[in-house]
Amino acid sequence: MLTVAGDDELDPVVGPEPPTEAATPRVLTILSHVMEKLVARNEWLAKQTMGFGKSLEAFHGVRAPSISIAKYLERIYKYTKCSPACFVVGYVYIDRLAHRHPGSLVVSLNVHRLLVTCVMIASKILDDVHYNNEFYARVGGVSNADLNKMELELLFLLDFRVTVSFRVFESYCFHLEKEMLLNGNVSSLKDNRPMQESLSPASSLSSLYV
Repeated sequence: MLTVAGDDELDPVVGPEPPTEAATPRVLTILSHVMEKLVARNEWLAKQTMGFGKSLEAFHGVRAPSISIAKYLERIYKYTKCSPACFVVGYVYIDRLAHRHPGSLVVSLNVHRLLVTCVMIASKILDDVHYNNEFYARVGGVSNADLNKMELELLFLLDFRVTVSFRVFESYCFHLEKEMLLNGNVSSLKDNRPMQESLSPASSLSSLYV
């Protein structure tokens, strides 16, 4: 469990192994690169300032999990079957946190917990059908009690601003793709469509949040 000192292994999810997906949604590949870059920068800043800030302490683990951000996002998608757009909206939440609490850094000790909490909340907002907190906790390798606390903490940190307009959603899609282009990491992606076109729930966002 991510919550226990000395053990950062994820719990196996009960039930048969989900069928292998034909391809990982490109948003997961892009988001993992962007988050890895953010964490690397913040780890450097933390060394300069001798601290991570206090606002995100509720998401800190005892140590950084051994699973990479990319594999962690793939795991969440594989087992929860949440829509790919949830990962973009989850990133919107993380960016809002960074702007509302600039002294608190997203680092290796908290990034995994932040991601699973943000994606879970986004799924509740976007998806008609979604798993409950207990299932997300097992997928994410945290206790159900901890995930419940992190969900509530995140909502308060965001001042319950969890709705995302279609215009904001689209702007974040452009931002994520721009980051990939600047870093030359798009050549390996088979789907070259604009990212917002490859996210099926994106078209429904404008009707939900205007």
